[in-house]
Amino acid sequence: MSLICPLCHQPLLQQANSFRCDAGHQFDQAKEGYVNLLPVQHKGSREPGDSAEMLQARRAFLDAGHYQPLRAGVAEILAQHLSNQNSQLLDIGCGEGYYTAALADALPQAQLFGLDVAKAAIRMAAKRYRTVKFCVASSQRLPFADASLDGVVRIYAPCNEEELSRVIKAGGYLLTVTPGPHHLQQFKALIYCEVQLHAAEEKMYAGFKQISQQNQNYSMTLSGSEAVSLLQMTPFAWRAREEVWQDLAASSEFTCDADFMLTLWQRD
Repeated sequence: MSLICPLCHQPLLQQANSFRCDAGHQFDQAKEGYVNLLPVQHKGSREPGDSAEMLQARRAFLDAGHYQPLRAGVAEILAQHLSNQNSQLLDIGCGEGYYTAALADALPQAQLFGLDVAKAAIRMAAKRYRTVKFCVASSQRLPFADASLDGVVRIYAPCNEEELSRVIKAGGYLLTVTPGPHHLQQFKALIYCEVQLHAAEEKMYAGFKQISQQNQNYSMTLSGSEAVSLLQMTPFAWRAREEVWQDLAASSEFTCDADFMLTLWQRD
């Protein structure tokens, strides 16, 4: 176990249903199985992260299988590089655990961790996916020891690049998923007067080298309710007018593009 105390950064040891460090800080495991490692002074707001409504919309959409190709692609890439190891792997911003669970299935010998700042998300994840160790924590202050992780998955999630360098061991991997140029462009057409394609993320991570990059692009045919759920999952939700929501809900079919860039990095 590579968890560290978020207050003093000493190793956390599990004792029955609690995690304790040598300084005496204690974090109790919730009945669902997760541990809250987000001190109140690090929360930033009363209930950080996605709302319960957004989480329910995401789970409904993901359970329908529309992002299954992405899920399978993420799991396949990590399995190719970590399948022969008793690895420790972290899913940053894991939400309700959809991708984390696929990684656990693809890497049965690995120890999977899921981290999110939203307690409601982690509670949902822990109730459904019992083989994963979930924790409430900030991606800006990862509660993991230096050079303790073999891999980190970052799917759209915010992160602290210095923290990624700190926790990923030499030779370990970082897999990022970012929007491809045409991702959800049909939603943009409903909201903006002029549709602009997503700009490619031209990013370098200090201390990492890029190993591979692949584009995943396919068309999705959604029901009206599924289109509403997807819109709730996106930043476009804040800009959509009421008539957009109504038109989507009333539609029998809505077709849009899924477009992702999957980039694999390796720690020097």
